[in-house]
Order: sequence, then C-alpha cells, then structure tokens
Amino acid sequence: MKIKIISTVAVFLLVSAIVGCDKLGLGVQKKPTATLKAQKEVPVVKGTLIARVNNTPLTLEELNKEVEAFNTIVPEDQPQARITTRDQKIDYLKNEMTRRLLMNQEALVRGLDKKDEVVQALEKTKQDLLVMELVRQEAERVDVTSQEVEEYYNGFKDQLKEPEERQLREIIVLSEPEAKEVLIQLLQGADFANLARGRSKAANAKDGGDLGYIQPGKKSAQFDAVAFSDTLEVGKTSNIFKGPEGYYILKLEGKKGGKQRSLTEMWDDIKRGLTYLKQQKKINDLIDKLSREAKLEYYEGDIR
Repeated sequence: MKIKIISTVAVFLLVSAIVGCDKLGLGVQKKPTATLKAQKEVPVVKGTLIARVNNTPLTLEELNKEVEAFNTIVPEDQPQARITTRDQKIDYLKNEMTRRLLMNQEALVRGLDKKDEVVQALEKTKQDLLVMELVRQEAERVDVTSQEVEEYYNGFKDQLKEPEERQLREIIVLSEPEAKEVLIQLLQGADFANLARGRSKAANAKDGGDLGYIQPGKKSAQFDAVAFSDTLEVGKTSNIFKGPEGYYILKLEGKKGGKQRSLTEMWDDIKRGLTYLKQQKKINDLIDKLSREAKLEYYEGDIR
C-alpha cells in the first residue's frame, strides 16, 4: 500500500544520511563478511532479478514500486528531483536500496531484531499494517448501485443546485419612521444609490449601499429571508424589515448561479460520497460485532 511504501522511503532517506553518499559497486565479487551469516538460505526470486546483496535478491518490481513512491513525495515545484531515467533508477538501486539492505543484514547479525523495544515497535507496525489491510479489504466489498445514486439525487436535488448569488444594495436606518420616509421616496422614483449615500447608516453608504454579489449565509437570517426570496425581482426594492443594525430596505440588482445540476453532472460525486459513507458504516458494523463477541476488560483505576 502507498502509505507503507512512503514510510519506507522516509526510512531509506534517513539511512542514506547515516551511511553517506559513497557509491557502491554491485558488479565486483567481494570477500564474505559477517553479514553473510544473516543469510543462510537463498530466498526465492519473485519477479525480475536485478541484483543480489549477500544472496538477498532485489527485483525490478521492487525498484519500480519504490521509485513510484519516491516520486509521489517530491514537491510539485521540484520536478527535477523525480527519478525518471534508467541511470537514475540504477543510482537509486545502488545508493538507496542496497545501502538499506546491507544495514538491515548487519542489524540482524548483531541481533538487534531481538531487542525488546525493537520487537515491540515491529509488532506495533505489523498490527497497524494488518488493520490497514483489513480496512482495505472491507472497503473493497462495498458497492453503490445506480439505483442508490438516483435515489440520493432525487431526494436531495434542491441541495445539489449551484450556489445562487445575488447582487444587492441596502439602505439601513435607525428608526422605522425614517425607513418609511425612504421607502416612499423610492416608490416615487428616487434613485436607490443616491438615497443610500444620503440616508443609510451602513458602512457601504458611500458606495451607494452596494453589497456586490453575495450568497445566503453572509448576513443575518432576517436579511437572507428577504434578499433571497422568490418574490424579490431584479430591479425591484423590498419592503422594510428589521435586522441586527436597524431597519433595512434592499434592492436586487442581479442574479447568477442557482442552476439545477443534472444527475449526469453529479453522478461521480454522489457515488464517491455514498461509497465513503457505506465503507465507514461497514467498518463500524464490523467493529461493533467484534466488540460484542470479544472479552473486553478495562482497569481504569490503574490509568494515571
């Protein structure tokens, strides 16, 4: 799995820093050393053999997986750091994979794999990897049908619209009588922007009360109820309403968005979301089942 591989690559880089940058030749037959004791049997080669390190085989498939994982952690703004050529792969084989394998063999010769803290860490890593593999297998068994996608779309069609934005102007005054005076002037044909400059107490009064294009949720609930009402038409003003800062009058200048997205447009997103939800439920159901069947004992009094 990619997570496992990336973690391994990080270890490779650490080992490289410890060992240094000297090149290692693989074509020369070297004298047997103590590390050979760690390799008593010749492992079976599973793939295309490209090297042996004290009888331990390294395959092309392993190299390509590590190179692929390495390239995924290279920052996008540093493409030159990726491994892309045959020579770069050979260099990686000799100066990353080989070095790491030699260090691993020496660690085994010294019996470091028997140290308590190492055994515990290896067991924890094994446990994590097994859990990840179990989750992966359970997630793979989840399937979302076409009917489920269609039912979700039909049930939540209104929420799947493009966000609607409205261009609005506002006039805010402190009293209802003053708001009624302003509204009468507007009904008699006064220019909204000019009235906003002269009468509005809002910070945008100097801009003729212009709010630009906004979406629901940017202002108060009272504001949204009027500003995004189906009855407010472009070019028209609203009635007076009370809001957090005083008495408001709005003018709708324009609309955009709010288009209903088709099932075809939403299909992949809906299926992806439903798949995730079903995967989560499947994992949670499995954990609940295992918890019911397990013997669980907690000694909370000993927790300090």
